[in-house]
This record gives sequence, structure tokens and C-alpha cells, in this order.
Amino acid sequence: MTTEVRSLREFKMPDVGEGLTEAEILTWYVKPGDVVTDGQVVCEVETAKAAVELPIPFNGVVETLFFPAGSTVDVGTAIISVAVGAVAPADAPAAAAPVAAEAPAAAEPERREVLVGYGPRTGGAQRRVRKTAAAAPAAPVAAPVAVAAAPVVVPVVVPAQAEPAGADRPLAKPPVRKLAKDLGIDLRTVTPTGPDGVITRDDVHAALAPAPEPVAEAVVAAVAAVPVPVGTGDVRVPVKGVRKATAQAMVASAFTAPHVTEFIQVDVTRTMKLVRELKLSGELGEGIRVSPLLLVARALLTAVRRHPEINAAWDEANQEIVLKGQVNLGIAAATPRGLLVPNIKDAGAKTLPQLALALGELTDTARQGKTSPADLSGGTVTITNVGVFGVDTGTPILNPGEAAILAFGAVRELPWVHKGKVVPRQVTTLALSFDHRLVDGELGSKVLADTAAVLERPKRLITWS
Repeated sequence: MTTEVRSLREFKMPDVGEGLTEAEILTWYVKPGDVVTDGQVVCEVETAKAAVELPIPFNGVVETLFFPAGSTVDVGTAIISVAVGAVAPADAPAAAAPVAAEAPAAAEPERREVLVGYGPRTGGAQRRVRKTAAAAPAAPVAAPVAVAAAPVVVPVVVPAQAEPAGADRPLAKPPVRKLAKDLGIDLRTVTPTGPDGVITRDDVHAALAPAPEPVAEAVVAAVAAVPVPVGTGDVRVPVKGVRKATAQAMVASAFTAPHVTEFIQVDVTRTMKLVRELKLSGELGEGIRVSPLLLVARALLTAVRRHPEINAAWDEANQEIVLKGQVNLGIAAATPRGLLVPNIKDAGAKTLPQLALALGELTDTARQGKTSPADLSGGTVTITNVGVFGVDTGTPILNPGEAAILAFGAVRELPWVHKGKVVPRQVTTLALSFDHRLVDGELGSKVLADTAAVLERPKRLITWS
């Protein structure tokens, strides 16, 4: 064992979004006494917009965790202190490397960008060291210790080498661990199918009996997260994170922007036929998913191109209407963390294959709980697909700062007058809510009617685009 003198440095909760004031600590990946290196993820936090892993910006040994998991911490508050700046005696032998599997410095390692703003880090992604079953239990979170402005010199005992890795802790990403916790699944009982033995979301769902329907994934997770036994008293659920932000945004939107909602029923038989043809032909590209939502998105973007005045925002401070230069298309997604609305940047400039690829990536990232704050900001118009839950339509509330939101209802086979005869056709209902300060009835009606016209005769995707 080697004793070294080090100084304490504190790592404060950063602003991982745009002007966010607080974040909840979901999970700590380190404990007092652990060796950490620059760029190593030490915890996962949840903001009002996304779940984010925080890397530490310096090397050292963890001294104190100021808050336990589950705490909500203001931005700028210290959350962890680390003993750094080793000063070894001149005649002391060289300390062992804190990471046993350190690669030789034969060549400069690849630089990788990190999510939180400490600049790029070097080297490939590394797994956190897993503890053996015989390892001592994690030390309890220490109470906060006041640290003077000048560095405090304290003696710290540094282990000669890192603890050996063990196989008692199953490999899984934080969102998967949270899903398993919400569903009451012990990850040690789950059979992994991911690369290198990593447990995936599908593995967790497969451990359920019976397995849930994919469209009900968010609902199952939400219900399992807050069990309410029959015949018991009331259960109180803290309002925080995404749900708190969603509630605040919806109240602000509903009582700030005068909402108007219009409805239209559409014969989408040709659109559904086109979806099937594109799936079978693979015309958009290998591995690209084709869904009715893709063509609804393209239809709305076509209507917005014909009526760009709807792609706008109301600037209350300057009493101006801001016409947006590009369409950032938001897609409302129900996730285990709550309702998220990530958006596809400059969606109006994308081809149909590019839009399909972006839509698939956006949906997968949201379901995994990995949507970045940047993807959740800057939206200009949104689609909410209530049809996946079997709902015909609704009156959607605008996202703050946007002028319009389109609800896409369930597609049903209904009797319809087609070519002078009543025949069964596939029909859906669209609902467009808009801010009446920006959008009058004529403009809103034209956008809704044009969207419906494209879905009724999808060849207009080509002739109008």
C-alpha cells in the first residue's frame, strides 16, 4: 500500500440541457475509495429532458458522494469530491496504474466526443470495473463536508491495483436496468442476447410471462413502476423529472396560446397500400422501416412547404411572429420515463428514405431513454400518433413555442362512398391544433386539408414535393 498526499476537488452538477436548473441522480457508478479517471462516467442523472451519464473531468480517488441516488440537485451544486494531484516522494517507487488493462502508449488513441461539455476524451469506450461477489459492500453515502476555497490537503491510501473484475453483476445499460427495476425483473435471471453478453430491452421483456405487446411497453413500465394493491389506501407519486416538466409545459401552453382544433376524416386506403408495397420492395433501402407514420410525416411536411406561415413561433417579448427557416419535425413518443418529443432537424429538406431513417433512429433512441437534450429542443411542428393505442383522435396541446401539432388517429375499415358505391375503405381521423395568434382558420384549414389530400392520393408526395 502506498500513501500519497492529494488535494480535494469537487465536481458540480452541470447544466446538461438548455437552461435547466436541476437534475435527479438516478444511479451512482462509483463509491468512496474508487479510483476514477478523466472522462469516466460516475453517475447517471435525469433532467426534465433526458437521462444523461456524467463523466468526471479529472483523475483521482473518490472521497465523498454528497447526495444519494434519488436526490434532486440544483445545477451548480457539488455532488462528488475527488482527491487529486498526487505528490509522491522522490525516492518512492512508481505507483501502479489505477486501471489494470491500461493500453501501452504506442500510438495516440482515438478521441471521442462526450455528451457533457468537458471536451473530447481519448481512447475507446471502456466498461466500468465490476466487483467480485466477495468484495465489501458499498460504503454509505457520507454527509456533505464543507471544503475551503483553497485546496485541502488530506492523506489518501491508494490501492496498488484495481479490484479484479467479477461476473456477479449482469451487463446492461442504465436504461435497461431502470426498465428491469420498473418491471420487477432481477437481471441475474435474464438470458442476455446482446453483444458480449449485454442484456437488452428485448431480453427484459422476454423474461416477463406473458410478454407485453410492443405498443404497450411504456404503459406496462409506468404501471409496474407504481403498483397499487387492490383494497389499500391512496398512493402518492412524486412529480419530478420528465412528468414535472411535461405538466409545466402543458399548463403554460394551454393558458398562453389560444388553441383551436380542426378535424378531418380521410380515406387512406391508397396510403396503406403504398406502405405495404414499400415494405415488400425494399425500395427505400435495406433495413429501413416503413410505417403509416412515415407517410403522415411526409404529407404534413408537404403541406407545410405549401403553407410555410404555419412553421412559426410567437415572440411575446418583442411582439413579433418568427417565421422559422427550417422545419424541425417533433414526434411525440411514450417512453418508460414519460412523454418525450424529440425532433428531426430540418426534416423538410430530407428525402423519403432519409426521413424514414431519421424517424427510426429517433424512435429507437427515445425508447432506450437516450434522447439528448439537443434532440428535444428547437422543434417547430409536431405529430402525435395516438392511433397506436387504438384511439380515433384527440385535441392535442401545442408544445410551447410551436404553432401547430397534428394528431394521427387509428386506421379503421369503415363503410365509405368510393366511386359512387358504399364499400369498405381504410379510414383515419386527423386533428390539427394550432395557435390562433399565429394561424387563422383559413391557414389551419388549408394545412389540414392538404395533409389529408396527400394521404388520400399519396402520388401527390411526388407531384407536390
